[in-house]
This record gives sequence, C-alpha cells and structure tokens, in this order.
Amino acid sequence: MRTSLQTHQTPKGFLFDMDGLLLDTERLGLKLFAQICAELDIGPERSDPVFLSLIGGSKAVNSAKVAEFLHGRLDIDGFERAWVAGKATLLADAIPLRPYVREVITGLAAQGTRMVVVTSTVGAVARHELDQAGLLPHFHHVIAGDEVTANKPDPAPYLQGAAALGLDPKDCAAFEDSDTGITAAIRAGCMAVQIPDLRTPNTPLPNLGQRVARDLRHAVEMFGMTVTSKQA
Repeated sequence: MRTSLQTHQTPKGFLFDMDGLLLDTERLGLKLFAQICAELDIGPERSDPVFLSLIGGSKAVNSAKVAEFLHGRLDIDGFERAWVAGKATLLADAIPLRPYVREVITGLAAQGTRMVVVTSTVGAVARHELDQAGLLPHFHHVIAGDEVTANKPDPAPYLQGAAALGLDPKDCAAFEDSDTGITAAIRAGCMAVQIPDLRTPNTPLPNLGQRVARDLRHAVEMFGMTVTSKQA
C-alpha cells in the first residue's frame, strides 16, 4: 500500500464518510446480502462481488444494480423489505465502529474540531445509526444521500459539507473508505485521505493524489492532530 507524508496544513473542518469509515457496517451488509441471496439459491461466489460493487454508491444506483442482479427472483421492493428487516436485527444490540473511531471523534470534539458526516445513506437512517452509536452529538451537520444535489462520485456532497461549516473545501480534510467517495472528495478540492475497508480482490486504489491511511487515528495524525492511544 502507498505511504503518505504528513502535511503541515491544519484543516479548519473535518468531513467524514459513514459506512465503512465510521461505522463497521459494510461487513454486516455483506453478510446480510449473502443471506438474502442464499434464500434465492444464489451463492456467495456470485453475490459477494455484486455487494462489493455497491459500496460507496447512492441508493438509486445501488437499487438499480440489485434489481438487475435479482431480476426474475425478487423484485426490488421485496429485497428492500428483507434488507431493512435484516439490518434492524443485525444492529439491534449495537452499532459496530471501525478501529479508533470513538477515540478519534470524541477526542477531536473535545478539541473543538468542527466535523460533518457526508454519507450516501439516506438522512433518517444515517442520523438514527449515528445516534445509536453515540456519535451524532459530536457532528455539526449530517449531509445525507437524499439531501444533496448529486451523489458521490460527484463532488456535490463534499461541497455541501464544507459549505455547511462556512468553509472552502480546500480548508477541509475528508476521510473516505471507498473509491467512489474518495473521488468525490478529491473532485471537491478537499485534503482527502482514503482508509480502505472492504474491496474487490486485486483491485488497486485509484491514483487520485489522495493520502492513504491504515486507520482513522493514523489519518488524523497526518494533519498534526493527536488523540489518546487507547483503542476504542
């Protein structure tokens, strides 16, 4: 994996993706997608690549992909009902977080850092899951997939995230796990860091000039921000 050099520019605002970056929900999604497909006699060798292709996509784009994949087996409304019910069951006890997320977000909030979530997930779901995870109060705004003029990889979500803080995107650090998301952040002009999570095997990261970090703590340290060393 490429290494990244620490920058001397301190961001005025921090913009975070949600699924796969803050919340460790992509693995649960992969498991749930495989379960739904298994009930339709579709094995993981076929379902897993399709799910991985959905990561970072908008609801509209992903629904179209799923509808095409399941055509003749289950309509999209039936799939979405199964998805909502299954996800509620998997997340009933707790929302899992990616490494160091609670430590980093609470630490940055304590320092007065201005933070926004920029996610492709619809607003009601995003705010509910962030609240359930205990993270929502730390963010100034949530820019959701149904609240933007265009979805990632268009720069619009990150432009709106910066604008919500009254900042120029070039003064904001943006953190993403997916190729779709990091493309949006780079196009918006943010100081972008990619923290890869689930990926299609043997697929290299896009070469967009982004920094690459192993986890969120490593990513924020690239900007000279320090947090405690205890993993959350």
